[in-house]
Amino acid sequence: ESMEERITRAATAKIVKKAFLEALKSNDYKTLEDLLIQKQIDVDTVFEVEDENLILASYKQGYWLPSYKLKLSWATGLHISAMYGHLESLMVLLDHKAAINYRPNGKAAIHVACEVANVECLTILCNHGAKINCFSLSGHAPLHFCATKASVPCAQLLIWRGANVNIKTNNQDKETPLHTVARFGIPELVAFYMDQGADVDAVNNHMETPLACAVYWALRFKEQEYSTDHHLICRMLLDYKAEVNSRDEDFKSPLHKAAWNCDHVLMHLLLEAGAEANLMDINGCAPIQYVLKVTSVRPAAQPEICYQLLLNHGAARIYPPQFHKVLQACHSHPKAIEVVINSYEHVKSTSKWRAAIPDDVFERHRDFYDSLFTMCSNSPRSLLHLSRCAIRQVLYKRCHKGVPSLSIPPLLKKYLLLEPEGIIY
Repeated sequence: ESMEERITRAATAKIVKKAFLEALKSNDYKTLEDLLIQKQIDVDTVFEVEDENLILASYKQGYWLPSYKLKLSWATGLHISAMYGHLESLMVLLDHKAAINYRPNGKAAIHVACEVANVECLTILCNHGAKINCFSLSGHAPLHFCATKASVPCAQLLIWRGANVNIKTNNQDKETPLHTVARFGIPELVAFYMDQGADVDAVNNHMETPLACAVYWALRFKEQEYSTDHHLICRMLLDYKAEVNSRDEDFKSPLHKAAWNCDHVLMHLLLEAGAEANLMDINGCAPIQYVLKVTSVRPAAQPEICYQLLLNHGAARIYPPQFHKVLQACHSHPKAIEVVINSYEHVKSTSKWRAAIPDDVFERHRDFYDSLFTMCSNSPRSLLHLSRCAIRQVLYKRCHKGVPSLSIPPLLKKYLLLEPEGIIY
């Protein structure tokens, strides 16, 4: 053929390809049908399409393409139809024997359907032989892409079609679908997976269980607020007998992670479920040390409740000569200081104490700090306080259970459980 014919053919192919892509985007399935019947274009033609939200592409960890490439993605008609939820176009392509498990940019069409949570698309793909446990290039199975509330029907369909509920990601995370939904906070899927035989104590590559993931991600770092969905998931996992004292690769227990978040709701839940208050992690830190480390950077937290919970469940107290560190961390939270100081019979102040409190904070809480320094001078604490310490010493780890069952007035119970009053006497 002549040069002119070749150029003309290339130009025609380009026009056809453009027309096909436009038809895919607008769900003009009649045009698709016509072009395919006339054999003007291959059904598995790969297009370069905009993919701002990374729905079509899946990259292997550590192998990101240069960033300009991330705006565009390679995709076949199947991927595009799945992304837009165009069922009619999808059916036309499949009738023309489109390659259903093809992954031009690391994802098969089934991954795309799960990511956009379109259960109708997913049903059609499954009916035409899409692989239910296939991995994307980033190592995720379709179940791992079910990560929003909207994708519950998709996950259900996959499991009912025989997807493996305990499949681990084929990458450095080795995460089960239960880990994924515990991390993203989707109680409906946690319940469903547990019902379908998910392993409640499965561990990922960092030795974390789903409970550990849910506890850690319960604090939304950007907004600095706590997620009630994650709290609910922790409650559920504990009801399903998740191991409350599991340890990750750094020997952190779920309680360490809750303490790091200053999440008193979860700390309460875990302690009541039998979490050990004195477990040490790889750095030799118990949970109480984590609360101390982060008190000043958790604006939504109520640190006094965290200290109270730990001390009432037998946590070892902060070493008295180090008490200035409590003041450094908690100077703006007088109630937290009060809880901690009242767990000792008597602590004597040192010169480091006053230095640990900024002047403006000292002035703002003047009455409290005056009472603190008066009580921690040479004179002994009151007989009432010493009796409190004696009773607490006897009850030790059982304070949280023992004190409420004593036949004494409610005010005294609160006193024994270190409820802060705003002043030290």
